[in-house]
Amino acid sequence: MNTYIALLRGINVGGHKKIKMADLKEIFEESGFKDVMTYIQSGNIVFRDATDHIADIEIKIKTAIKKRFDFDVPVFVITHENLNSFLEDNPFSKRLKNGEIDSKKMYFTLLCDRPDPLGVKELCSISLDPEEFIITERVIYLYPAMGYGQTKLTNTFFEKKLKCSTTTRNLRTMNKLLELSFLRK
Repeated sequence: MNTYIALLRGINVGGHKKIKMADLKEIFEESGFKDVMTYIQSGNIVFRDATDHIADIEIKIKTAIKKRFDFDVPVFVITHENLNSFLEDNPFSKRLKNGEIDSKKMYFTLLCDRPDPLGVKELCSISLDPEEFIITERVIYLYPAMGYGQTKLTNTFFEKKLKCSTTTRNLRTMNKLLELSFLRK
């Protein structure tokens, strides 16, 4: 059995696309996933499944949510190993450890597909000081110095520039999901 983390985008935000975590857990279990655990109300699910095909898992989850709630939700599925590497490869790690930057303002914007190279080039050529970001193939490491609620570097901003779907989680959530996924291994 493989351990996976599903990250749903845009549920329970501003009263839209409401899904109770108990219902979400039930949907996953009815879909055949094992050891299902949700974390906070924003659509983070740790679970196990025998398949190695992440795209099939994403489709299964999207289809089950659509059938039950009659709305579409972007679904990102990653492995425990993916999540661990995102955290280990964080280019802001040293500054976080030294207290140079606030860990409460560290975010990870995950990319569903490879970002558009022209969009990456354009974004890397602009300065949005004091905000900082580093784009990789699978994740954008984001440090909005004024806080995520104040930044223009949102999912929508990156999706338009990079031509791919995104979802964002903070450092605390990423660390907690890693811990929960480790317990499921």
